[in-house]
Amino acid sequence: MRHEEQFDLIIIGAGAAGLIAADFALSLGAAVALIESDRVGGDCTWTGCVPSKSLLKAASVAAAARQSARYGILTGEPRTDMAAVREYVRACIAHIYLPTAPEQLRQRGLSVFTGAARFLDAHTLTVGERQLRARRFLICTGAQPIRPALPGLEAVPYLTHREIFDNDRLPRHLLVVGGGPLGCEIAQAYRRLGAAVTLIAPSLLTRSEPQVCELLERVFAHEGIVRLPARAVGFSGRPGKLRVHTSSGTASGDMLLLAVGRAPHVQGLGLAAAGVHFGEQGITVDERLRTTARHIYAAGDVIGGAQYSHLAGWQGFRAVRQALLPHAPRFAARGRGRRAERARSRMAAAGLSALAGLPQVTFVQPEVAQIGLSERAARERFGAGVVAGELPLQRVDRAVSEDDTLGLVKLIAGADGRLLGASVVGQRAGEVIAELSLAMAQHLRLSDLAAAIHPYPTYNSAVQLLATQMSLKQFMGGWRGRVVRRLSRLWLRA
Repeated sequence: MRHEEQFDLIIIGAGAAGLIAADFALSLGAAVALIESDRVGGDCTWTGCVPSKSLLKAASVAAAARQSARYGILTGEPRTDMAAVREYVRACIAHIYLPTAPEQLRQRGLSVFTGAARFLDAHTLTVGERQLRARRFLICTGAQPIRPALPGLEAVPYLTHREIFDNDRLPRHLLVVGGGPLGCEIAQAYRRLGAAVTLIAPSLLTRSEPQVCELLERVFAHEGIVRLPARAVGFSGRPGKLRVHTSSGTASGDMLLLAVGRAPHVQGLGLAAAGVHFGEQGITVDERLRTTARHIYAAGDVIGGAQYSHLAGWQGFRAVRQALLPHAPRFAARGRGRRAERARSRMAAAGLSALAGLPQVTFVQPEVAQIGLSERAARERFGAGVVAGELPLQRVDRAVSEDDTLGLVKLIAGADGRLLGASVVGQRAGEVIAELSLAMAQHLRLSDLAAAIHPYPTYNSAVQLLATQMSLKQFMGGWRGRVVRRLSRLWLRA
């Protein structure tokens, strides 16, 4: 064993959380080591966000070619070269990976180690033949695919998110088990590329509003995706002839994707030796992202909860802030002034966390974006004073121009008009939700959204239009509205 190397902070895991955390720690002047057992960039770069969106782009081109005659552009039926699609996906990955390659990180002053990390004690770990020590640690090792213990699974070939983006063969019939974001995105992509697709799941996007789920069901049915509304209970077959068995019947195909979720990756880290508690839901942390060993922090998918790269990066940044900056604040709702303070008090009283403002996007077409509470959850927490409004995209001029009228914007607000949640379905939903994320972070009311001038014609103008309708209805329905109407009548008579 070589001599020990000493650091201010050691980060285990070089995905979204680890990279953002390392960059911030370096800016604070800390001596930082970054350890990665696989590839720098993590799931987001290699097997998640980047390849999935690249694949969806290729699929959207195929879909546009089929629909081109609708717009007066005549083409033939598109043919998919899956090997070329894979090369496009790989090129996108390579472009995004390049700035985070180990040699690039080292040039910025970061010590990068490749290999599996394992704690020897609370301040020491090993990476291969190296032994490293640090005052503080951040664990962000991500998650790994869940492989359900169902009969026959180990006897048949299948893919997870780790393998699907390396596939260079368009199947005749793809079987997708799981109706979450990954399952929905891959199902639609492969259907548009030309494969028959059966999606096996009791429901789609279970955390979405009911009308959002119903709309997505219609889209998938129109595009020819067959959904078997049941849970998989077993598997059988051989390569090229696979079967998924459910209580509602059996689906057959020649390729199988398991998209039933991911579990925190904690194996092999020697966490017990460091005094770090963990369970099936991941590493236990407090509101400061500290583990049961107070100098060791954790962030991202490894602590359980929602699994999004933007959340992991947000947590990684704040974990470093907590670890390296004295008296760093806890994770409270942001904003200043009396209104923000009252909003924070209401959030705390209702059991809402700062993460209630986490935007989530599923990149099917149309995109499905949401933030905050659903209408049902809002009414359960805040009572009858909650108001909800919905605007179909048929009333949004930009959506009409783009032939993107299958969608909606839905806003949920409290009795005081403060935004509590929102859902957006449409081709630009992921962009529109950013405005609503800022509104929730700053505790804005419907009237604030209505008062801001929005450019026309844009998808975001739908937010202003709906917020205006809802705030006026809320205002005019109360005693202030009655007073205003009476004063208006008196003025007109005068």
